[in-house]
Amino acid sequence: MRFIKMHGLGNDFVVVVESKVSPDAADFARRVCDRHFGVGADGLVYILPSDTADLRMRVFNPDGSEAEMCGNAIRCVAKYAYESGMSKREQLRVETGAGVLIPRLEIEDGKVIQIEVDMGEPIFERGLIPIAGPPGRVVAEPLAVDDGMFEITAVSFGNPHCVIFVPDVSAVKLDVTGPKIERNPAFPKRTNVEFVQVLERDALRVRVWERGAGETLACGTGACATAVASFLNGLTDRKVTVSLPGGDILVTWADDNHVYMTGPAAEVFRGDWPS
Repeated sequence: MRFIKMHGLGNDFVVVVESKVSPDAADFARRVCDRHFGVGADGLVYILPSDTADLRMRVFNPDGSEAEMCGNAIRCVAKYAYESGMSKREQLRVETGAGVLIPRLEIEDGKVIQIEVDMGEPIFERGLIPIAGPPGRVVAEPLAVDDGMFEITAVSFGNPHCVIFVPDVSAVKLDVTGPKIERNPAFPKRTNVEFVQVLERDALRVRVWERGAGETLACGTGACATAVASFLNGLTDRKVTVSLPGGDILVTWADDNHVYMTGPAAEVFRGDWPS
């Protein structure tokens, strides 16, 4: 099987172009994403035909679970689709588990140098995120984890996010706290976890624990969730630069209630996975 290794700010993927998803996709994801015995990646991405858009994207985590959406992966997919000739549109429609999203490509000398993605409207209703409890929004709400208590804001972009503000993200023991929150009983479908340090009204520093993947260098939907959560808590304006370990993403929560994410994507290498 031919594959393309790509990344968005260090959030890396094994990308395959197929007519359909193989029945053993979950097991394949576990094997190919293994960083010692496989190619190594934060996820396996299928580019597929679509009846409703230019193409369809499906994303499988390293543990074999499927993610509804991935902001860095969709930028990789858009870059590959344009540069491979699969589509020469500078504005694509990509079918995902979170609906049809629209990447807009910035082209220079025939290469995609940056992608803006209309991520749609953020989801705040508790039951749709989902998170246990009565109807309504989850903003600065206490969550018990072991013997400690965290103040969380929950947002969904088709996948769940739990945002926590801290004075210093470097002090967070993410490998300890991340999995405990990911699998907290309050989140019936588990959750992504973002620890956020506010630098300025237009700047955030973030570390991410991704559901099914662990700590990653960047998370596109996580960047969007933190930007929205920061505004809801009165900490930032509606346009912010989100600094992740792998680099920066610009996020704008526009007046039309849509969130726009802008960042790069890169191809690393291509190869063959033995059958």
